[in-house]
Amino acid sequence: MKITQKTYLLLGVIIGISAVNLFLLLSISQENLDVLHSISAASNLKVIVERIAGTANSIASGNEFDRQTLADEISNFDQTYAILGSGGQSQGVTIVPAPSELQPVYSQIGSSWQDYKQSAEKIRQESVFDPKVEEALTYVLGKNGDLTSLTNGVVNDLTPLDRNYNKHKMIATEMVSIAQDIGQKTLLVSIGEGGNATQAIEKDTVTFDGDLKNLEGIPLDSPDYAKYGITQENLQPIPRENSSSLRDLDPLWQAEQAKLLFIENNTLISKEFGSALSHLDTQRGVLLDNTSQFVDKWNQLVDSELNHNVIIVQGLLIVDIAAFVTVMFSIRKSLSPLHILTNAIARVREGFYDEKIDYTSNDEIGELAGAFNSMSSAILKKEEEARKIEVAKDEFLAMITHELKTPLVPIQGYSDILLGEHLGPLSKNQKDRLEVIRSSAVSLLQLISDLLDAQKLELGQLRIKKSNHNIKETIENTIVVMKPQALADKIQLTHNLNRDMYANYDDERIIQVLTNLIKNSLKATSPTTGKVEVLVEENSKEITVSVKDNGRGIPADAIDKVFKKFYQVDTSSTRESGGSGLGLSICKGIVEAHGGRIWVQSEVNKGSVFSLTIPREESSKTPV
Repeated sequence: MKITQKTYLLLGVIIGISAVNLFLLLSISQENLDVLHSISAASNLKVIVERIAGTANSIASGNEFDRQTLADEISNFDQTYAILGSGGQSQGVTIVPAPSELQPVYSQIGSSWQDYKQSAEKIRQESVFDPKVEEALTYVLGKNGDLTSLTNGVVNDLTPLDRNYNKHKMIATEMVSIAQDIGQKTLLVSIGEGGNATQAIEKDTVTFDGDLKNLEGIPLDSPDYAKYGITQENLQPIPRENSSSLRDLDPLWQAEQAKLLFIENNTLISKEFGSALSHLDTQRGVLLDNTSQFVDKWNQLVDSELNHNVIIVQGLLIVDIAAFVTVMFSIRKSLSPLHILTNAIARVREGFYDEKIDYTSNDEIGELAGAFNSMSSAILKKEEEARKIEVAKDEFLAMITHELKTPLVPIQGYSDILLGEHLGPLSKNQKDRLEVIRSSAVSLLQLISDLLDAQKLELGQLRIKKSNHNIKETIENTIVVMKPQALADKIQLTHNLNRDMYANYDDERIIQVLTNLIKNSLKATSPTTGKVEVLVEENSKEITVSVKDNGRGIPADAIDKVFKKFYQVDTSSTRESGGSGLGLSICKGIVEAHGGRIWVQSEVNKGSVFSLTIPREESSKTPV
């Protein structure tokens, strides 16, 4: 079977398994989500119960508008309870019916709810306050102003009397304060915020009555007076002309006292409403307990069902893992020949062109292996042909350069003899022509030497004869050779080395490198202002020699190319100065043959610095 067909088949298997798993997981997830919504609805029953209790207390506080709120909450509980029994939609979510295992607890909730609902309905319908108590409160509040006014009148009536009536005045002043307090406490009871106001009213009533009887000279025959520390006072009778307010106060107080006693002995909230509120509070605990039990047991069932679903999911995961392992094994088996093919390609990249792949399956990789074997054979054949051509080219170039060099030597030699007038005197015109011949022969010899050196570097045949040399002497010998050219162009040529420094290198080859670098710097600098320096630095591992000039510099895009064979910076002055473009390439080959490095730093119109390193391995310092 083709790999593509096998891949499509395996992908189809994976997609099919994934689709089944996704369907099952979505079904389980949706089922769990619906159950969680149902449990949330069951938990909401407790919230509704608490709301009903809170609304009932609000109605008890006199908020009549909450009666409709109570009716809505009762209806909300009925609807939620009913949908938990049958299932359905609630507020946009699906509610599943309570499991059969929970039906007994579900029925207990219904039973306790009916009792709770009956009390809630009674609270919703019954009047909150006792009409008789309300009437008594209304009377007291209405008459309290008269009571306070008359007690103030008693104080005013007693004011003209002498000091024998000081006790009377104190009692009258106390009665004014008590009358005002009775009004305040009665008002609190009337608005449902009395708290302990009823007990305070009882104390005020007994105290006010005792004070009034002491002023009237009536005996205190009730044990209630002693309860609040009120004792009989032996007071001097009040003159009739100063007791008019006291006489008016007595009947008013008798009527108001009866109302106050009724308020003390009866609650503002009606007995029917209070009984329903008390029963509601008792049933609330039972209903909440049944609802909590229902929710807890449903959660336990969910946990049990969740464990069952976990087992299903684990089974699906095992099936998935087995399927994926099978698929991966099959894919790996199908693609394993690619490793062999990759290794064979890597061998070809390393230059081993006779590699063959032993793979015979009739699939895409088999076809690729066959094509690779054919390609490998073709490359090997072409490589052998190219190698033969290269050898022939190298031999031809070596032979040509050698043969060209042979006749140039006598040309240069006889030119020197003629210019020296060893064979007779010459005219100026003849000398000029011979000088051209000699200069051309020298240039051609240099070109041929560069070609030979480049060819030897290419073939790895350039011989480096290392020995211990003094780098100072090497630099000085080079400068001696290049000094005439520098003087002719009025260019400063100096070096900074003032002590001996030794290393192992081929003296002639390093002189050849330095000569080439200095010659290039002399060409790049301007006469009279030019300056070329040879700088030397050292460390324990190597010596660095740099040739620095203040010439025209090298463009940034040419710096990476200057050490390539036959490359020349494209400037008119370079072309006028000639050159084969092999000098820096040969310098690079010689330096690297010594195990060193060569590089250049340059900036246009600011100059260049060519640097090379000479390793110091096996060198010895010999004092001069």
